Amino acid sequence: MSAKIRLYVDHPLGAGQSVPLDRGQAHYLFGVMRQPVGAQVALFNGRDGEWLAEVARAGKRDGELICVAQSRPLQMPPDLWLCFAPIKKARTDFIVEKAAEMGAARIVPVMTEFTNAGRVQTDRLQAHAVEAAEQCGGTYVPEVAEAVRFDRLLDGWDSTRHLMFCDEALAAGGGSALPEARGPWAILIGPEGGFSEKERERLARLEAAVAVRLGPRILRADTAAVAAMTLWQQALGDWG
Repeated sequence: MSAKIRLYVDHPLGAGQSVPLDRGQAHYLFGVMRQPVGAQVALFNGRDGEWLAEVARAGKRDGELICVAQSRPLQMPPDLWLCFAPIKKARTDFIVEKAAEMGAARIVPVMTEFTNAGRVQTDRLQAHAVEAAEQCGGTYVPEVAEAVRFDRLLDGWDSTRHLMFCDEALAAGGGSALPEARGPWAILIGPEGGFSEKERERLARLEAAVAVRLGPRILRADTAAVAAMTLWQQALGDWG
């Protein structure tokens, strides 16, 4: 029997393991979802797979669950990073949520020359990634890295990680097909204003980068992120 409620916990999971709940989790399970003692909840922590647990203690400010049996093993996503220029708050949240749902292993906000966004709140974005994993049935939560400047990102680039470079300037034509190259990958999505000429030149010099066209129309940044991940997953990911 599978539980209807899934909850991410930062705690080891195993047969007979006691899992304490913090105030927020207790409020959600017992105050919002009205789960009684004995109710079943699916737990995952990104390391030990998914476990079926039972409510052992239900309080207003805390609680305790006991792991009963593993319901699913850990399923790691492909070694794919989504690197993107932050945009408006709600649309940045959307990108992070969809990246987690679609199988990104790591999410990296990138500050480009034309990025028009304020401070990136990494903790808040990480919480969105957790919520997305809870909803989509994932057993892994991608890390949301601290925002990094475009030049610093490329300065330290690992030459073994292919970089799928999506540029709105290619909408009219040009660009390369996604090569059938296995191994580590990353997708780079630019800001609403596109990449600067200097940034395009820098990417053109990067041996690991390949420019990929996302159709004949210019896509919004959040749409481009979903389109690019779909293209990559179909060709090289774990959708097959």
